[in-house]
Amino acid sequence: MKRTIIGIDLAKNMFEVYVEEAGGQGITRCRLSRKKVLPWLANRAPALVGMEACGGAHYWARELTKLGHEVRLIAPQYVKPWVQTNKSDAADARAIGRAVQEPGMRFVGLASETQQAVQALHRIRSLSLRNRTAL
Repeated sequence: MKRTIIGIDLAKNMFEVYVEEAGGQGITRCRLSRKKVLPWLANRAPALVGMEACGGAHYWARELTKLGHEVRLIAPQYVKPWVQTNKSDAADARAIGRAVQEPGMRFVGLASETQQAVQALHRIRSLSLRNRTAL
């Protein structure tokens, strides 16, 4: 049995969602505001969720994992070949949904909140060093 695949294109306010239902029952596309994403996904059966990797994606991956979904983050350069039309949020969500199903696809590991905090400290330190040594 095939399982449900969800591709989410993250944005600042509105998220584009692409859903391929299990067993070929159909394809759904929708736009959800940031506040409606978690309640919408909480009402769905556990699925394979794909997102482009970015700082915010790690937060969403942690939240969706708590809801029972399997989350896979994909580096943006690996999603680009799957975009079939002009670049739009809907096309990106569809490409993410298709790319997450590929058997040889490489995924990004999920970062914990602590790991992201340490990464932010390292970035602040490197910026401080760069500013101090600037000519």
